[in-house]
Amino acid sequence: MSEPRSILVADDEVNLARGIAENLAAEGYRVTVVGDGERALAEILSGHHDLVVLDVMMPKLDGFTVCERARRQGAVTPVLFLTAKGEVEDRIRGLEAGGDDYLPKPFHLQELLLRVRVILRRWSWYAQAAGGAEAALEFGGNRIDFATFQGRSFDGREQALTQKEALIAKALAERAGEVVSREELLERAWGYEIYPSSRTIDNFILRLRKRFEPDPERPRFFHTVRGVGYRFTPAGEGTR
Repeated sequence: MSEPRSILVADDEVNLARGIAENLAAEGYRVTVVGDGERALAEILSGHHDLVVLDVMMPKLDGFTVCERARRQGAVTPVLFLTAKGEVEDRIRGLEAGGDDYLPKPFHLQELLLRVRVILRRWSWYAQAAGGAEAALEFGGNRIDFATFQGRSFDGREQALTQKEALIAKALAERAGEVVSREELLERAWGYEIYPSSRTIDNFILRLRKRFEPDPERPRFFHTVRGVGYRFTPAGEGTR
């Protein structure tokens, strides 16, 4: 029998954190609770957890900073931001920090549990898919290892991708040369439409360009097809 999945809940609202932990435990998960950003970062970097439910407004380190530092140090554990900061700008900030999902407070418990299940299912699917024959992508002096989320850019810099960046890159690579719609990329990366704004995918493509394009303003590999979606050309070509 496999061990239960481990979830870290980082929130300084004691009663809320306890309630979330109890409900997750009732679903069969193993749960660890911390109440400040420094402890949350240490737990994430330990590599002992399969998912992080992360508040933004916490003492010592805020959730955005925790996620950014964890990603810079190579942590790939998916992060679900759970916070009262629910404006569009906050959601974009969470994505840019390396988050995988964003649920504003107040929230319905069943929605939280659903998102947890979907993220963990996506993670399991991705891990299986990334272990296949085409577990790495090489293009224009760049390399992305889909099994580890680690990359290397054309200039030799190491790149630690988030799960969502890797999922989007993999979806585009599997359809190289074809136009892939934003809706399809949302489906592949999230499994359901959490963020109805096209800015969600746009921001992830910008991040991939910053990592792997010699000139992000004139992309050779990740092209925008206006009004439709994106196209990946591994051999490189001029701006479309």
